[in-house]
Amino acid sequence: MSVPYWRLSGFYFCYFATLGAFLPFWSLYLKQVGFAATEIGELTAFLVATKIVAPNYWGWLADKTGRNLRLIRITSLLSVLCFAGFLYRSDYLWFAAVTVIFSFFWNATLPQFEAATLFHLQAEPQRYSQIRLWGSIGFIAAVLGIGRFLDQFSIAYLPWIIGSLMLLNWLMALMTPEARPRLTHSDTGGIWQILLKPELLAFLLVYMLLQVAHGPYYVFYSVYLKQHGYSATETGLLWASGVAAEVLLFMAMRQLLKWLSPRTLLLFAVLLSVVRWLLIAEGVDSLVLTISAQILHAATFGVAHVVAMQLLYQYFGERHQSKGQALYSSISFGLGGMIGSLYSGYFWDMLGGRLVYIIAALVCCVALLITYIGVARQSRPGLG
Repeated sequence: MSVPYWRLSGFYFCYFATLGAFLPFWSLYLKQVGFAATEIGELTAFLVATKIVAPNYWGWLADKTGRNLRLIRITSLLSVLCFAGFLYRSDYLWFAAVTVIFSFFWNATLPQFEAATLFHLQAEPQRYSQIRLWGSIGFIAAVLGIGRFLDQFSIAYLPWIIGSLMLLNWLMALMTPEARPRLTHSDTGGIWQILLKPELLAFLLVYMLLQVAHGPYYVFYSVYLKQHGYSATETGLLWASGVAAEVLLFMAMRQLLKWLSPRTLLLFAVLLSVVRWLLIAEGVDSLVLTISAQILHAATFGVAHVVAMQLLYQYFGERHQSKGQALYSSISFGLGGMIGSLYSGYFWDMLGGRLVYIIAALVCCVALLITYIGVARQSRPGLG
């Protein structure tokens, strides 16, 4: 089967355009509605907490049925319908309930599409970054356009914008063909043989810690910038600059994987994560340092994520790939994201943004040590 490059890329474009509308601006919307910092942190934690459960349930179902795209179409549609609940009421309990229900379906989508993409690529998983970069382009388009829009119009329109983008995402899922896993002899092992490997446990712990550190970035970075005098347009540009650097990284990643092992790339990514959070903590009043910190997003997310895709393909093969993607999403973006959202929400007013980002840097120091001791010590440059 030929790779449906543009349809896979189109889905990533729409999915991450939705995130580009959500991540930088949703906390500003919640603040405008009247929620306190602790409530914003809790609502964000509810959003990511469903990643602990939802991807594993849908991943098990996808591996059992072999129908990733069918499940993606169902969960994408249900996400849109549930998200519409935000337009009905704006009290805390209602927002919490809608967040949990909508995100149970929304958080199921990406891990299964990652697996479907690798099924389409088959023996060439190193081509993944060439498709995934379109997600980053979608994110950039959304944050730039919406940042400019919100400088001119009310942020009350934000739920309508996000809902419309989610609807486009569902339409792209309808257009993308199904791909069946291509089982080999190496895929015949049981899932528990994989899960009990010490290296996999170290891998999951590292990626969980990386997402704990990203918590205050995803929840409060736009608030932090606003506190230091940045406009919505400037905030959108700063978010976009980070993802633009990520796009350039994705374009070069296939070659980097030929030169350097996943282990080496991951060590660099985690080390630069420490540097990035310290720059945000200490240099927010300097535009040069703030832009530098955003450019490091290419390493702290871009390199780390592509390396994760390479290692997950090695660890789980194709037979268990959906479950592997689900586990990765649950532990890192789910558990790690929930802890990061909660600690940043509870400490934001108590300690201030500077100390919260310093804590993120210290968390990455622990991740760096675990990476050095236990992750991908036998990995080789470039798959395929």
